[in-house]
Amino acid sequence: MEDNHIYQYSLLNALMDGVCETGITASKFAQKGNQGLGTFSRMNGELLFLDGTVYQLQAEGNVREASPDDQIPFAVSTKFVPQQTTKVEFKDKNDVDRALDGFNDHAKNLFMTYRINGKFEYLKCRTVRGQEYKGQPLSELSQKQSVEVYENVEGTIIGFRTPKNWQGFGVAGEHLHFMQGDRKAGGHVLEVRAKEVEMQMAVASNVHVELPTTEDFNAASLVTDDEGVKKAEG
Repeated sequence: MEDNHIYQYSLLNALMDGVCETGITASKFAQKGNQGLGTFSRMNGELLFLDGTVYQLQAEGNVREASPDDQIPFAVSTKFVPQQTTKVEFKDKNDVDRALDGFNDHAKNLFMTYRINGKFEYLKCRTVRGQEYKGQPLSELSQKQSVEVYENVEGTIIGFRTPKNWQGFGVAGEHLHFMQGDRKAGGHVLEVRAKEVEMQMAVASNVHVELPTTEDFNAASLVTDDEGVKKAEG
């Protein structure tokens, strides 16, 4: 995989429709770069791919290393090579976008990837608990998510930013996942504050999408639900 190319398995629209029984294996996904994020079969927790290892971020903030055969129904990854590294302050989550715009304000129609390392004053993270029945949509699951708060913790945030005019195609989205440096806690970031952390960023103009061939995927309506995505992603 070439530097800063993006690989995506399945579509976010399919996940919103609850299509998440099977997918690419964790061992195969681990070959698709060096960092990324996504979810697991039945949307059981969040996925964080960091330095070549796939982790499952579970409810109540627990973390486990994924098994090679674990099924991943939706995920995004890249072979991340930073194009700029800088020190940033986050007063709120919107400062992530401000930092990306400051890095390259001419890339609004391109994908951006990033990695944030350091000590975070405050993090509010969620993890989805998993489907209660087959086909349960993400918008419904997000109403029963596990939410944890972390203060003064060291760790890493992995993120992707998608052009707004691409989100209707089910590609990527606004995602950022956190994991503590000791690999003992993490989740999907809802809120973040930090006085000074290191942020590495890169622009990505090549996106490779692999679609499932299952009956569930082919039967899905794949209707864009912008409001549902916004609620689910925070």
